[in-house]
Parts: sequence; structure tokens; C-alpha cells
Amino acid sequence: MNNRPVKLYKLSTCSHCKSLKDFLERNNILFDYVDIDLLEKKERKATMKELRQINPKGSLPTIQIGDQVVVGFKEEEIKEALEV
Repeated sequence: MNNRPVKLYKLSTCSHCKSLKDFLERNNILFDYVDIDLLEKKERKATMKELRQINPKGSLPTIQIGDQVVVGFKEEEIKEALEV
């Protein structure tokens, strides 16, 4: 089982983002997430800068599992990275 930190960057209105969050919850994965569209301007800008360091395109959803980054809800790739 994964013991690396997991962080999900998402939008509150994105169906793929919601599906990925639901997947993590169903599999009892401990993770942090941020709904970028719900942040205040200054915090949103800082979070997008943080996101672009791991995903230069800034596309969502983006999940960081330790030092591994998966862009999009690629379930098999995410399962492998999480060891579920």
C-alpha cells in the first residue's frame, strides 16, 4: 500500500476531477486536494504556480503521488502508482 503523500489538484466543476476524488475515497487513500476554482485570486495564483512546477500545462485533474505525477484520470496508472 502507498505511504507516499498524495495531492490532487482539481476543479469543483470537473467530472473527471470528481471521478478521481471518488476513486481515491473508495480505495481508502489518504490524500489532500485543492479545488483551484474555489480559491481566492492570490491563493489561486500561488497554487497554479505550484501545479505548473509538476505539470507545465496546468491541466486538471493532476495527481501527485510522492514524486510521481499523473495528469488526467488514468485509473490503471494511478492504481499502479498507489499500489492498489
